[in-house]
Amino acid sequence: MHPDSVGVHFFYDMKCKQIIKYLEDWAPKAIAWEKDNVGLQVGTEERRVKNIMLSLDLNDKVVREAIEKKCNLIITHHPLMFSPVKKLDTQNDDRSKLIEALIKNNITLYSAHTNLDFTKHGVSFQLAKKLKLDKIKFLANLSGNQIKLAVFVPESHIEKVAGAIHSAGGGIIGEYSHCGFRLKGTGTFMGSDATNPVMGEKGKFEKVEEIRLEVLVETWKLNKVIAAMMQAHPYEEVAYDIYQLKNENVNYGAGAVGELKTAMSKKEFLDHIAGCLRIKNFRYSNGKAGKIKKVAVCGGSCSDLIERAVNSGADAFVTADIKYHSFQDAEGKILLIDAGHFETEIHSLDEIKRRLELFLKSESNKIKVYKYKGSTNPVIFYNN
Repeated sequence: MHPDSVGVHFFYDMKCKQIIKYLEDWAPKAIAWEKDNVGLQVGTEERRVKNIMLSLDLNDKVVREAIEKKCNLIITHHPLMFSPVKKLDTQNDDRSKLIEALIKNNITLYSAHTNLDFTKHGVSFQLAKKLKLDKIKFLANLSGNQIKLAVFVPESHIEKVAGAIHSAGGGIIGEYSHCGFRLKGTGTFMGSDATNPVMGEKGKFEKVEEIRLEVLVETWKLNKVIAAMMQAHPYEEVAYDIYQLKNENVNYGAGAVGELKTAMSKKEFLDHIAGCLRIKNFRYSNGKAGKIKKVAVCGGSCSDLIERAVNSGADAFVTADIKYHSFQDAEGKILLIDAGHFETEIHSLDEIKRRLELFLKSESNKIKVYKYKGSTNPVIFYNN
């Protein structure tokens, strides 16, 4: 008998894979940086969930608290295994010790890293909300991950086919779903003796009034959308086209940009950051003269977006892990603030917790979601 199923009082019906699917519908693994290691880290997705622990990182204190609170699913932002594991030395290697502890205590570890960075309402959006910005949008949208699917459908079945495509995730643009374009035309065909056409007769040249239906589909959804389309389509042989697009995707991107309700002086804005993020120390370099109104942000290490922030017309850019020469290059162009890696990313856990609690409530489940009560931030500021 599996250790997770021991005992007559075990009433947990939800598996880790259902939680993971819910999260990945919001933050798909396919949008993550290609060298990132997102997803399942340790354990099994088939494990029945007792309670859930959220943490930015994993360490022994997080594991201990998870065990105390009877959590057998831990979700972190930073992956435990970013580089390949060449050996498990549970005597001398800290990471190996953590893996051993997870396995011994039947805990599944899952990480949502750059996919959480790049999704709407993810890491950077939460940072922007924490700074009380309005009109939030991506600073740099991802591109090249969309397909235009065009399929030819008899008028009698257009709603059935369109409904199947939309239910499978096709036709989502920003906050709009069921997006598509329809154009009437005439389809022609002649079936061989081996065919059994739904309309007309085999061996005869036929003309049928059809509708060309076009929808946008993210690349990682394409197989599922096509399968649903084929299932709903009445024809033996379905005619459809696939076009690879270079368009920017409004649904996914890096960083965020928004506006303060009221313009602030530099001093007011720096105080605003300290208060909103509850931090006492951070680094910054002077930007251009004037009030701060439009603000760009990016949780974590985002120095590569400084130029994009400047070009967006932002008066300030809040991120982390900025190098000396990056500060130097931005001086006089934009108020550049290094507010800390942990400090700019930790707020995303609140959004994960909120979403999971809504999901679990909707499923009438008593699973509890905890946020690690300590801090996994390794950076300590010295105050003399």
